[in-house]
Amino acid sequence: MKRVEIVASELVQAEILAALEKAVPGIEYTLIPEAHGSGKRTRKEGTSIWPELNFVLFAYLDDEEAAAALGALSLVRERFPGEGISAFCLG
Repeated sequence: MKRVEIVASELVQAEILAALEKAVPGIEYTLIPEAHGSGKRTRKEGTSIWPELNFVLFAYLDDEEAAAALGALSLVRERFPGEGISAFCLG
């Protein structure tokens, strides 16, 4: 069992969810829709100065599902290279 955690701009949330649901049919996950923070390139605070926000998604998957999810995320990252899509796999 692995914990896959994804942090990305809310602008690509729908793309990431669609890719995950295609790669891992029936995937169950938890979504935190508004995550404030600061990355290497920009801040995401949901204010008039820094209007964007991130979201956080995590799922507990078996090894094969985790690999499929990360592969799908790589494809989204290639299409949206400037959106700061990060993924972590623990376990």
